[in-house]
Amino acid sequence: MNDPAFPLLRNGRTDDVDAVLALWRRAEASPSSTESAADVLGLLERDPDALILAEAGGEIVGSLIVGWDGWRATFYRLAVDPGHRRRGLAGTLVREGEKRLAALGARRLNAIAESHKPAAMAFWASAGYELQTSRSRFVKNLP
Repeated sequence: MNDPAFPLLRNGRTDDVDAVLALWRRAEASPSSTESAADVLGLLERDPDALILAEAGGEIVGSLIVGWDGWRATFYRLAVDPGHRRRGLAGTLVREGEKRLAALGARRLNAIAESHKPAAMAFWASAGYELQTSRSRFVKNLP
């Protein structure tokens, strides 16, 4: 069994989907249109290395989706269980994501953050990411 104080990082698996969705609810991640079991399974099918999980005591306590399309690298769904926050786990997940993306050839990293959450904004700034106010992100959900 893993020591709860030292989470293990690993790739997500198809049998983790329900636990990942539960983590996102516990972490109070804002709901999105791509937050179903089918969506997470599709992500894992397309890129088995895209979902980094932190596991402690047999429980999923952190997640980060690492997207790479050969042109842009983006982080999505950085989430840490409230009981495991303020211990450096988010930073550990991001550093692992950065390492993976650099190995793939990424030179510029984007992070999607919830701008209405001051702690999220402060985290990304402290991790060395710059808020770009000169660009806007447009989103369209398909049926």
